[in-house]
Amino acid sequence: MTKIAIILGSTRPGRNGEAVANWVFEKAATRDAASYEIIDLRDYPLPHFDEPMPPLMGQYSQDHTKDWAAKIAEFDGYVFVTPEYNHSTSGVLKNAIDFLSAEWNNKAAGFVSYGATGGVRAVEHLRLVAAELQMATVRDQAALSLYTDFENFSVLKPGDHQVAALESMFNQLEAWSKALEPLRAEVAVA
Repeated sequence: MTKIAIILGSTRPGRNGEAVANWVFEKAATRDAASYEIIDLRDYPLPHFDEPMPPLMGQYSQDHTKDWAAKIAEFDGYVFVTPEYNHSTSGVLKNAIDFLSAEWNNKAAGFVSYGATGGVRAVEHLRLVAAELQMATVRDQAALSLYTDFENFSVLKPGDHQVAALESMFNQLEAWSKALEPLRAEVAVA
């Protein structure tokens, strides 16, 4: 079965991302085409990139990198749950992505963002990073506004249109994750 990680891209105290990731997981758990798992970056405390070799080489020397690589390699696709900080994603998510290379390749990626303007600028930056890492990003995304999808900027209450957007993203992500299977298998054999 296709395995998809929901990567919680914030580690700050009081983060809204935990509620968002749990909402994504709750909706994903009702689906049959893939299995989903939340990956919380708090459980993988990576320092600023500290490997002597570039990730493209795949020669990881640090135990934290090896653990992170093994976890990410398990999946066929990803849902990145990202806040928007200063018109971009969080530093902790960008750092976690930058630690690896081949583990991301030939896999699909979808996005759920949140922020004052729905986090859309964070996703645009992540799309560029994903393209460089040979991830196929899907078009549809859920973009949650702190003004309309949260009560008092902290209690998640997404509108029905957000559920529809999330379901559309799941449909695309599952289809693309499945479609990329032969490419991943071909690379694994080579």
